[in-house]
This record gives sequence, C-alpha cells and structure tokens, in this order.
Amino acid sequence: MHELALATAIRDTVLRQAEGRRVSTVRMRVGTMRQVVPDSLDFYFGVVARGTLCDGSRLELEVTPSVLRCEACGDSWQLEAPSFRCPSCDRPKVELVSSGELEVESIDVEEGAECIEPR
Repeated sequence: MHELALATAIRDTVLRQAEGRRVSTVRMRVGTMRQVVPDSLDFYFGVVARGTLCDGSRLELEVTPSVLRCEACGDSWQLEAPSFRCPSCDRPKVELVSSGELEVESIDVEEGAECIEPR
C-alpha cells in the first residue's frame, strides 16, 4: 500500500512543476527494485489527483530493469533472478547500477492555459 504515499508525493511534485497549469500526462521511470505495483500506483494517482490540476491526467510508467555490475571484473548484467553473484567471474562483490529509480521524467501541461492557482 506504499503506492498511496508514492502517488501523493508524485502529485505534489507535479503540481509544483506545473505552476498552476492543468496537467494532462505524467511520465515516470520506476526501477524494479522499488517494488511498485504499476496498476496500484496508477489507481492511487487517480485518487489523489481528484480535485487538483492533475485530475484526469495519464500516468505513464516506464519500468526500468535492475542492472548490477561486478566490482571485481567490471561486467554488468540485468538481474533476472535473485542472485547477486557475477555471472562472469562468480564473485559476490557487486553494486546496483540501476533499478532504484523513482523519477518524474516529464509532464505535459495545457499550453496557453492561464494560471488558475495562486503561486
């Protein structure tokens, strides 16, 4: 249920950036290690957006894969199974390169629309 808290934070971020203009689309990158259920996040975003300038906007999620890199040999790979050993040299010393993302990539706002909220 942490998707409700995430949706609220996303809405607040988007509203700050929209500067009083109606929002039509929110594009996000979400790493697989964030353990976000996309359908739940979309549902809760719709709930918390009601009555705001995000009301009726689309939430587009790009789910990014987990990428690890071996600190010993430098090889990198996408994590498909819960194994944190390098497939090249079998050493366990690896670092997470990507997958923790939770980023608003961009928003679409109505162009030419007057600011309807006080700044």
